[in-house]
Amino acid sequence: MSSAAATSPWNVHRLPRADGSVFLVTGGNAGIGCFVAEQLSATGATVVLGSRNPAKAEAAMASIRARVADAHVRAVPLDLADLSSLRSVVESLGVERLDAVVHNAGVALDDPPRSTTEDGHELMFGTNHLGHFTLTRWLMPLLSAAPSARVVTVGSFAAKSERLDLDDLQSRTDYRPKRTYGRSKLAQMYFGLELDRRLRAVDSTVQSVVVHPGGALDSLTPSRPPVHVRTTGARLRAAPAALLVQGKHAGAWPAVKGVLDPAVRGDRIWGPRVFGLRGEPRSERVWNHLSDTSVAARLWDASCELTGIDPAALITRSSSSQPR
Repeated sequence: MSSAAATSPWNVHRLPRADGSVFLVTGGNAGIGCFVAEQLSATGATVVLGSRNPAKAEAAMASIRARVADAHVRAVPLDLADLSSLRSVVESLGVERLDAVVHNAGVALDDPPRSTTEDGHELMFGTNHLGHFTLTRWLMPLLSAAPSARVVTVGSFAAKSERLDLDDLQSRTDYRPKRTYGRSKLAQMYFGLELDRRLRAVDSTVQSVVVHPGGALDSLTPSRPPVHVRTTGARLRAAPAALLVQGKHAGAWPAVKGVLDPAVRGDRIWGPRVFGLRGEPRSERVWNHLSDTSVAARLWDASCELTGIDPAALITRSSSSQPR
């Protein structure tokens, strides 16, 4: 990463170079993840798309290569809904170190009924939170091998109005799709902040950063065929909304800043500048409910129990550390 990034004002259109770096973007085959991958590819880094759909991954890579000359982009199979498959991601990456992972992938259900993952967890909580929680455990040796790696968790503005029910994390007694989705993203954000606290406590070289994209709509998103094609009608109908929200290309900016900007710290949330909904990325105070470290600690313990992960495996002091 260019040292100039430490002193130059952040510019979303003039990103610092990151030649030689390797970044993994989960769900990099569509939506915000595809734009995160495209923008990171423009820095000279190798960008790996984690995707459970090979055809969609190929389409995304073709789109990125069409816009970024000499893009170093490839894909690995990744299914966050199958926890037992995630250990193999490390081997699939085929690298000695990983400079950042962007936890972007997610599933949202518009309508009932409640469904479950391969491991029997509620689908949105199991994929969005437990999947990334488990993936972090397996990636930690590669992250700790880098000089200053980042774990960037993409939360959601939808989580701001939600609260976790620690007695019903799986939404067994109160399943409402929008609420369950918001809570799954809230769990991710709690995890990212708690991970940051625990990594700093042991002076780890790995840093955890929590970001959110604000309001990001398909109708305000520029076309990236064949991944996304915006019609003229959709663009015109969405024009008034652009006063408050933005497209997914701009929704990617906080995550990209979280990966590249050495000034970013993990004890803040990073999101859009204007009302947290649109504009260039900036830091904001951690939301009041996310500041509750007792909730974060209980969620951490529950997540370890649900996934069978040794808590020590998620935390490392140095590049020589290995998971237990």
